Amino acid sequence: MKLSAAIAALCFASASAFAPAPLAASRASKTSVNNAPQKGMPDFGTGKSLDYVGGTDPNDDKNYGRLRDKLNDADIERRKAQDEADARERAAEIRREERLKKIQYMNDMPDSQPAGTVDEFMFKEGVQDQLDKLDHDLVGLVPVKTRVKEIAALLVLDKMRRKLGFETSVPSLHMCFTGAPGTGKTTVAVRMGQILAKMGYSRRGHVVLATRDDLVGQYVGHTAPKTKEMIKKAMGGVLLVDEAYYLYNAGNDRDYGQESIEILLNVMENNQDDLVVTLAGYKDRMDRFFSYIPGMMSRIGNHIDFPNYETDELVQIAAVMARDLEYDIDEEAFKTFYNYIAARKELPYFSNARTVRNAMDRARMNSAIRTFDKFAIEGYNGGICTVNDLKSITPEDFQVLLDDILNADVGKRIFA
Repeated sequence: MKLSAAIAALCFASASAFAPAPLAASRASKTSVNNAPQKGMPDFGTGKSLDYVGGTDPNDDKNYGRLRDKLNDADIERRKAQDEADARERAAEIRREERLKKIQYMNDMPDSQPAGTVDEFMFKEGVQDQLDKLDHDLVGLVPVKTRVKEIAALLVLDKMRRKLGFETSVPSLHMCFTGAPGTGKTTVAVRMGQILAKMGYSRRGHVVLATRDDLVGQYVGHTAPKTKEMIKKAMGGVLLVDEAYYLYNAGNDRDYGQESIEILLNVMENNQDDLVVTLAGYKDRMDRFFSYIPGMMSRIGNHIDFPNYETDELVQIAAVMARDLEYDIDEEAFKTFYNYIAARKELPYFSNARTVRNAMDRARMNSAIRTFDKFAIEGYNGGICTVNDLKSITPEDFQVLLDDILNADVGKRIFA
């Protein structure tokens, strides 16, 4: 009995020695150990491991959604694509049917089918009226008028072909006018714009005159807006670029004119059915300009050279100006004016019709001075002048101009 009790006590003591410590004691022990500062380690709860440093989710770029929505969207896209394909197929089928009908119509049409008269189209569209105005307003320039009539003939016949159903295409109407100042380039451009408008090749038929200052800017980013603004103004008509060779400066690679030229080239190619670009200037300089910009040369289908006027033609121009201003020039005055023009052509800065216009302005001023002195200062006929006195230009009115260039020193000559 005692032996059994001793063995039991021994076993209990051994088990107690290896038993875990109480929960509270264990927690206290762990806390004391963990709270104990360690060399080189921060206090608990203050380490960088608890600071948020951000992160990336590898699935952030994926477009998650409900499967049903995805299937609906895919079905809608498929139906849209199918509808577009069906529409294209229907349009192609319509074009094929129209093409077959046209072929059948052309095959059935006899060669003797009346297409109307050329005169009918010329007068009906107002083309003949514009050509008559060109003859009325411009003296001489026979080669120029011939070329304009050739272009008008092409447009008229093209419209007659279109009426019958023939295939047509808009011809290249971009032009280049070369010649000295005062030879009628701007006037012809205006007439061409009106002819194109009458024939339906131009919406408005107006002419916008532009120079380098209107197209080229003075700093980076300024050229494109200026050029596009001028093109916008000219849309539906004619853009006349006077002295176009100044757009390109071969001696300066950083010149902004090249940007304007590139914009013009693009518009001439892509908008030729709504804008006619006409370049004007001296022939030799324009030829040099085209050698630098061959793409410009190839886009212009009509090159028209304006010759200088002969002396007789310039006298006729003076007569036209006098007629339009309701002045009367007698025969002797015309002889004096002829001598003046012959002498003036030998001097620098002669500008054909512009010189004639300046001379006519001076002759009118001389006539006004003569009439004023005669009736207002001298009191001739009691100061009463007649209609003929107000309309007449006499030889002495032109003789003043001739004396100015014949009698003055060479360095002091007055150029009208």
